[in-house]
Amino acid sequence: MNATAPLHWKLVVDTADAHRLADFWAGALGYTVEDHSALIARLLEAGHIRQDALTEHHGRRAWAGLAAVRHPDEPYDPATGIGQGHRILFQDVPEAGANTGKNRLHIDVHGERGRLGELVERLEALGATRVREVDQGPAGHWWIMHDPEGNVFCAA
Repeated sequence: MNATAPLHWKLVVDTADAHRLADFWAGALGYTVEDHSALIARLLEAGHIRQDALTEHHGRRAWAGLAAVRHPDEPYDPATGIGQGHRILFQDVPEAGANTGKNRLHIDVHGERGRLGELVERLEALGATRVREVDQGPAGHWWIMHDPEGNVFCAA
C-alpha cells in the first residue's frame, strides 16, 4: 500500500440515542442524515433482516440504534444511502449513557470569524449546552460545549 494514499474513514460515536445525536450533528455541521430506507426495504423483502432490527425515524424506516451523517456535497450510494466520503456513524451501546470521563477525541465546530455568539446560540437551539468559555487572549477564544448526550466539543 502506498503510504501517501488517502485513507477512507468514518468517525464512529458510541451513543445512547443514535438518531437524536445524528439529528443534532447534522444540524450543527450542515450535514445530511443518511437515508438507508431503500436498502432496508430490499433487505426486508429478501428476508435478510427482521423488523426488530428497525425503528421509524422522521417517517421512514431506519436501523434501530444506528444512524449516520455525511457531508451533503460528497458522494453517496443512492441504492443504499451510505456516504462514500467523510461521515460520522452513531451507534447505540449499553455503556454510552454513563459518559463520566473526558472524551479522548472531539469535534471542533468553526463558525464565521467574529460571530461566535451566533454559532453558540445556534448550537444551543439544537440541544447543546455551554460548559465554559476559554479565553486565550490574542490567540482568540472559544466555548467548550456538550452535545445532547454530554459529549465534549468546542465551538470557535
